Amino acid sequence: MLDDLFITEPLGPEVLKLILAFTAGALIGIEREKHGRPAGLRTHVLVCTGACLMMIISEGIFAKYGHLNADGIARIDPGRIGAQIVTGIGFLGAGVIIKEGANVRGLTTAACLWYVAGVGMAFGFGMTAIGVFATVLAFIALFALKLMDAVLRKDRFLRLSVVTLGDKDIFEEIKGIFHSHSLATTNIEQEHDLENRRIQYDFIVTQHHRPMGKTLIDEIARLDGVTRVRYR
Repeated sequence: MLDDLFITEPLGPEVLKLILAFTAGALIGIEREKHGRPAGLRTHVLVCTGACLMMIISEGIFAKYGHLNADGIARIDPGRIGAQIVTGIGFLGAGVIIKEGANVRGLTTAACLWYVAGVGMAFGFGMTAIGVFATVLAFIALFALKLMDAVLRKDRFLRLSVVTLGDKDIFEEIKGIFHSHSLATTNIEQEHDLENRRIQYDFIVTQHHRPMGKTLIDEIARLDGVTRVRYR
């Protein structure tokens, strides 16, 4: 009777797999926790260990019912649970991605969740060496490659909003300020409020490798007719 409820084989290998997955998830999750991300230590531990547990269950189901004939009613596919893990983690990762205007945050954390699920699956299948190596690669990506941020010259994006009096069209003057700093605009919007007699310009400025917000608003604020200028 108990054989129908429990797999009575030694639990040592399965417990070791879970411990390895728990450890890998914790190591990767600590890096996200230190950066104050919404999916941190506990989330990564649970995802990695949970993925490992599902793979163990998948192997257990196959071990218990794998002797059944393929022509029968029950058809065992040990890879089906793994495929569903990959799909399901996508929904969890989407929950940590935050879009704020032109800025998107959380992509690295979402990728980490997807990655640790794969690490957990590797340990769950008993591919210990691959799981350990994948964990090392994650550390290289999260820690070592982050040091390259100080070397790589990355374009920044700045959203700039300027409001002027309705009879003051200073568009060309603003463009001249951008040109003097060798800046480019990827998006330009202009709104004429006839009732309140004002003009609003919205720009997305790029091709700068250092913070330029304060410099730009100081110069634009000195233009004739400007009543408000804001950046983010």
